[in-house]
Amino acid sequence: MTPTDGARNVPDLLRDGSWQAAGITAEMTAAEWAAAQVERVRDDPAGRLALTSHAYNGPLGNAPRHLPFRRASLSFMRLQAERGVLQPLDANPPGSPWWRAVNDRLLLDGCEALALSGGLPGQASSPTIALWTSFISAPTGRNWYRAHNASIVQAYLENRDLAERESLPERFFLNVTLLRVLYAHALNAVPRLAVGRFAPVGRVLGDPRLGMAGAFLSLGRVLPVRYPAEFDLDTALKIEHRLGRMLDYGVIAPKLQALYDWSARELDTPDLRSLIRDGSPIYAWSYADRHVWRQAPESLPVRLLRVATSPR
Repeated sequence: MTPTDGARNVPDLLRDGSWQAAGITAEMTAAEWAAAQVERVRDDPAGRLALTSHAYNGPLGNAPRHLPFRRASLSFMRLQAERGVLQPLDANPPGSPWWRAVNDRLLLDGCEALALSGGLPGQASSPTIALWTSFISAPTGRNWYRAHNASIVQAYLENRDLAERESLPERFFLNVTLLRVLYAHALNAVPRLAVGRFAPVGRVLGDPRLGMAGAFLSLGRVLPVRYPAEFDLDTALKIEHRLGRMLDYGVIAPKLQALYDWSARELDTPDLRSLIRDGSPIYAWSYADRHVWRQAPESLPVRLLRVATSPR
């Protein structure tokens, strides 16, 4: 996007067919346009995916440097749609108010930043918008993670009341989702923290333009197949694929406090630290139940992974 683009007519920049600009008016602000786009797909999970996909075409419908990042965004969202969490609240079974609200925030921030970059007027409605406009201007892996994860974290903080209404197993998975998303960012931006001596490999594995990062963010072997989860917490602790459990307990869990502290600084969101205590995630989760974040007894493969990937 060049400095002169903002002076062009908005309908030219947000052309119908490339970015669903029908009905736009000269008086409409970027935030209003974004809200209209999200409202249009609120009860349409496939529409939410399409809106995300179209956004990576940019306001001019041609953004080749942005397209490689679309895979990671869609990976994070596609499983949500498949689980049914984005279904209308009056569907049978209904979707999840919490997951829908988190997805709304991600869509709103991306759409508003795109509209501002395309020349629509208005002030950014949230500090997260600046991170998305930075990504639009300079599409790097670190900029993408900062924008994407800042929106996710902000949504977590804004919707604690909805999270508390979820079932115990689902609340466990909300924490697992967050720590996995933060860890993927660390793999790319601070691989020494994430995987210790394997830092050069970590930076590649965490690149959101590559398939490995997309597979990691999809959480396909972490979350239950359907929503709502129809099992108890003990079952929830056992359903994760063996390799995933080794990753969570051997690689991620030992550095959770450092991971959240770094993420709070990187995303300029100090309140993120309120979601962890002494290395145990506590988002809509009791600190008294912190045992779920530690494997006891610790298996030999987990111990070996912990030592091999220590940042020290």
